Amino acid sequence: MMKTLVRLVVGLLVLEAVAANPRFSRQADLDSYDDGNYDVDDVNSENQEYDYEDGPTIEDPEIEIGTLAPPDYNYPMPEASLEEQEEEEEELPIKPQLIPQGSGGSGVLMGPDTQKGMPTCLLCTCLGGSVYCDDLKLDSVPPLPKDTTHFYARYNRITKINKSDFASMNKLKRIDLTANAISSIESRAFMGLPELEELVIRENHISQMPVLPETMTLIDASHNNIESKGIPKEAFKDMTGLLYLYLTDNEIDYIPVPLPDSLRSLHLQRNNIQSMHEDTFCNLHDFNYIRNALEDIRLDGNPVNLSRTPQAYVCLPRIPVGDLI
Repeated sequence: MMKTLVRLVVGLLVLEAVAANPRFSRQADLDSYDDGNYDVDDVNSENQEYDYEDGPTIEDPEIEIGTLAPPDYNYPMPEASLEEQEEEEEELPIKPQLIPQGSGGSGVLMGPDTQKGMPTCLLCTCLGGSVYCDDLKLDSVPPLPKDTTHFYARYNRITKINKSDFASMNKLKRIDLTANAISSIESRAFMGLPELEELVIRENHISQMPVLPETMTLIDASHNNIESKGIPKEAFKDMTGLLYLYLTDNEIDYIPVPLPDSLRSLHLQRNNIQSMHEDTFCNLHDFNYIRNALEDIRLDGNPVNLSRTPQAYVCLPRIPVGDLI
C-alpha cells in the first residue's frame, strides 16, 4: 500500500516536471523505460507531441534532384536545294591574271621567263612599273613586262645590248645599266622607245654612242671609252628637251656641237679636248643671243686653255670650269 502511494507521488512530480521542461519529460520517460514500467509505444506516442529545438541528432542525407544532360546526337544536315547546288557550281575559283609578256618572253604570272628558267619579277624586284635587277650577276638584259617604266640593272655582267632587249617597250622612260661590262650596243637599240627620257650607261666599256630618240632629257655615258668619232654627227641637235649631258672620263677630243638650247648641264671633265671655237656655245651672227639655261659647264681635266677663246662665253651666264692658263 505504501509503495503504491509513493509511486503515485513520484508520478505527479514527473508530470509537473514534464510540463515545465520537455527535455526532462523525455529523460524521465527513458528512466521509466529502464525500470520496465512503461510501454515503448506509449513513450513514442508522447514524444511526438513535442517540438524539439535541437532537431534530430542524426542528419539525413540530402538528395539533389536535377536533370540529366541530353545525349549527343549527330543530327543530319538538310540537303541543299537544287537552286543552291546550281549557284555553287557557277561560283568557279578566280584565276589570276597574267602579266602581259615583255620582249623575248612568253608571259607568266610573275612576268616573262628569263633564260635562267624563272620569271623576271621573281628573279628581280618589281614595284609598280619599276623593275630592279641590281647586282644579280646577269649577263644579258632579262625580258621585261610590257608595262615597265623604269628599268635598273646596275652592277651586273651584261656585255651587249641587243635591239630585241627593249622591243615594244612603249612605256619605258628610264634605263640604268651602270657598272656592267657593256662593250657593244646594236644600232638603233633604243630607237623603238617612244617614251624614253633617261639613259644611264656609265662605267662600262662602250666606244660607240648609240642613236637615241629625241625625247631624251638625261644622258649619262661617263667612264667609258667613247671617242669623238664614236658620237653620231649632230647626235643631240634635235633633243629639244635635253637637260643633262654627262660624258666625263672618256676619250672625246672636241665638244659635240650643236647642243640644244634646253641644255642646263654639260660635263666633259677628264677628256682630251684641246681646243674650242668661238661659236661652240654662242651665235657669232647674233650678239643679242643669250643662253641662260646652260649654267653648268665642266671642262676641267682637259688640255684646252679657256682663256684663248673669250668670245665663246659671252652668251653664257657663267664661265666654264677649266684651265685658264
